[in-house]
Amino acid sequence: MSQEREHPDHRAADLGLRADCGNCFGLCCVALPFAASADFATDKDAGQPCTNLRADFRCGIHTQLRQRGFSGCTVFDCFGAGQKVSQVTFGGQDWRQAPGTARQMFDVFPVMRQLHELLWYLAEALTLPPARPIHGELRRALGKTEHLTGGSAQDLAELDMAAHRGDVNALLLRASELVRAKVTGRRKDKKDRRGADLIGADLKAADLRGANLRGAYLIAADLKGADLRTADLIGADLRDADLSGADLTDSIFLTQSQLDAAKGDPATKLPPALTRPAHW
Repeated sequence: MSQEREHPDHRAADLGLRADCGNCFGLCCVALPFAASADFATDKDAGQPCTNLRADFRCGIHTQLRQRGFSGCTVFDCFGAGQKVSQVTFGGQDWRQAPGTARQMFDVFPVMRQLHELLWYLAEALTLPPARPIHGELRRALGKTEHLTGGSAQDLAELDMAAHRGDVNALLLRASELVRAKVTGRRKDKKDRRGADLIGADLKAADLRGANLRGAYLIAADLKGADLRTADLIGADLRDADLSGADLTDSIFLTQSQLDAAKGDPATKLPPALTRPAHW
């Protein structure tokens, strides 16, 4: 079942898709809102600095986030958008020293994050051998998306992100279909669980090879020992899903933040570009 594919890390590194908090002005701690819940200990409005953000833009409780009720912070990934906005879009000028930039910087950050997330998926799609028939289209989409990330703050604020994301998602779905078509002997209804409500579902040892789980709600699902090779997991909600002993080796479009939100153990098999969360 395993397919030979280029290691995605190389493309991710070239595109700057790994978060570098040391070169970011704490944008995720300011620009984004959160509500008191199991993921966050308090409420915070968009544009309001988190009370744990220090003067040097570091988190004051970084090593204790889970214990202090901020597990939501531990599973967030900006895909490198924070340092791109901080150091490129705004040229290293931070919002504290130049408060006039704050509003625009905070508005641009979520746009940049979406663009970087799309770059991550496109870069992965280009490592998938079955998707070779559309590699040319994928490269063009990647080039266009990368070009958009270099735009001015005004360009980014005015970007029709929904339209661009829709175009890229259609292409990613085609790549997914080419990959999953290689899984033979599978009934179509078993494959398509796109957007399905599988919250708390008993999927222990389930054969989910080649399944379309795009946007599926797998919160607290029991996926112990499940076979998720070549399953499409783009946008799947894996919060508290139990992946102990599951095989995600060749799953596609799985991100580190999805893994960080789930549960697992040393027997869980992961794609090569992702790492085993420390809390497993």
